Amino acid sequence: MRKNLLLLALLPMLGLHAQQLEGSWKGTLNVGLQKLTMVLHIDKDKPSVTIDIPEQGGENIPMEVKHLSADSIHVTLSKNNASYEGKLNDGQLKGVFKQNILALPLNFEPGDVVVNRPQEPHPPYPYTTEEVRFVNPVANDTLAGTLTYPIGFKKKKAPVVLMVTGSGPQNRDEQVFRHKPFLVLADWLARHGIASLRYDDRGTGASTGDFGDATTADFADDARAGIQFLRNRKEFRKVGIIGHSEGGAIAFMLGSEAVPDFIVSLAGPAGRIDTMMVAQLNLIGRSQGMTQDMVKTTKDARNYLKMADKSKWMDYFIDMDLSPYVRKTFCPVLALGGEKDLNVPPSFNTKALEDNLPQNKLNVIKVYPGLSHLFHHCTTGNPSLAFSIEETISPEVLNDISGWILSLGKKR
Repeated sequence: MRKNLLLLALLPMLGLHAQQLEGSWKGTLNVGLQKLTMVLHIDKDKPSVTIDIPEQGGENIPMEVKHLSADSIHVTLSKNNASYEGKLNDGQLKGVFKQNILALPLNFEPGDVVVNRPQEPHPPYPYTTEEVRFVNPVANDTLAGTLTYPIGFKKKKAPVVLMVTGSGPQNRDEQVFRHKPFLVLADWLARHGIASLRYDDRGTGASTGDFGDATTADFADDARAGIQFLRNRKEFRKVGIIGHSEGGAIAFMLGSEAVPDFIVSLAGPAGRIDTMMVAQLNLIGRSQGMTQDMVKTTKDARNYLKMADKSKWMDYFIDMDLSPYVRKTFCPVLALGGEKDLNVPPSFNTKALEDNLPQNKLNVIKVYPGLSHLFHHCTTGNPSLAFSIEETISPEVLNDISGWILSLGKKR
């Protein structure tokens, strides 16, 4: 009898708990031309709220909490002039999302979005990993990362690569659109005789420092410190960089100073950024249904981007011209691109590479048909569709990267 009474007493409590705003809540915002998945992660004890917008590559974006109770919420993204207010009603969080002059209904239900990523490895791994930290003495920030040794590792026999992420605050897996490309790449390399170090961007994950006040040059200092850390260990035959997007630009910046022994540039810009952004803005706009170009000139692109992003990073990035760095990069370079890359279009980037990269018989420039900026197969290249694609990186790209790196030890 006592057990029955206890069970009956617990049922109302469990029901009450299920109605509280806690954990993950998923919803869909209808923005006309597209629908955006949104996931709120709510911790009522701190209190804190973060939001994921997978189709836009947004992961764990901190929101300002104006109000949070057991049944109602008011959070804002002041940088984006956006807010959300909602109240629990029949098990759903029902409310309104506002941004500038827009006010759209947005309802959430408990749960997170489940994705299938068949290439993502899971422990136990057949290789060794080590959690490490290294310091950038210029900014005095500490970068935390994972050093992955290859299967059958022997000291001074294996090459190692430092992985440098693309733009925006990203963790060591370069997690974006619910993909973890650097985790997949590190796993592949370890299974093919190559070590790697991937690290959380400054101010992200377990790394210290201020991401919001940093420029591409500052991130290059972080990468430079990572290369030096790997050299100081005296465990590896060669030390190179694999950089994706902005990380590829950083690879050329350091390559011009002879910092790495070799470079793998994954859609790394090789020319003027403002020129590239004209193509990027127009291509992405058209992939999302626009019938006219967003911008006509580099001046238009610069004005648009500086208005949309008033950060110190944008001021620096939009002024960059990678050509002088590429011209001074004499180490071997594997520069890869995707035919359907709308962020760093090969129509712009391949010519910049061919015009500026010094002659080296070990250099390879390659563009893959049907691959996106993330190097997975796609139909349009529209970045917002990356979330729905299961493939993380094309096996052909993975095979080309490992094969090229290993070939450097055979050619003289």
